[in-house]
Amino acid sequence: MKVTGVLGVVSAAAFVIVSGFTSPSFALPKKGEPAPPLKVVSTSGQPISLANYKGYVLVVDFFATWCPPCRDAIPHLVTLNRKYGKQGLQVLGLSLDEGDEKGVKDFILSKRINYPVALASGDIQTDYGLRSLPTVYVIDKKGNVAEKFMGGSDETLRKMEDLVKKLLAEK
Repeated sequence: MKVTGVLGVVSAAAFVIVSGFTSPSFALPKKGEPAPPLKVVSTSGQPISLANYKGYVLVVDFFATWCPPCRDAIPHLVTLNRKYGKQGLQVLGLSLDEGDEKGVKDFILSKRINYPVALASGDIQTDYGLRSLPTVYVIDKKGNVAEKFMGGSDETLRKMEDLVKKLLAEK
C-alpha cells in the first residue's frame, strides 16, 4: 500500500473516532423528515441552499479528497448525474477539506466532477450527523431525507441508484 493510501486510511479512521465522540447529533437527520438547511458557496462562487433544489431529487455527497473510498465513489456520482440529470436529479458535493479550496478545485478537475462542490462547514457536518466518509444523503423532491448511505461499496452505490430511480419516478 502506498504511503498516501495509508495516510488516507489513518485520516479517515481519525475522523470517525473524533466525530463519533464529539458530534452529539449523530442520529440526525431522520428518514422522512426535512433535511437540515444548508447554505454554502460553491468552489465556482455560486451561493447554494436547499431551496435551490426544491422539486428535484438531490444527492448530497459528503467527502474528502484524502479519503480513498470517497475518491472511488466519485466516478459513480458523475455517471449518476450524467445519466439522470435531465430527469430531475441534482448532485451536490460537500468537501470536508476545510481551508483547502485550491486543493478541492484541483481535485474537481482531476476527477472531472460534473456537479457543484462546496466546502462543508463544521455546522453542516454536525447538522448532518457525520460519523464516517463517504456519507451520502438522498433528499426527495419535497426536501425530505429519503435515505442516508455510508461507505462507497458497489452494493451501497447500487442501492443509492435504485432509490434515485424510484424517487425520480414519483410525481
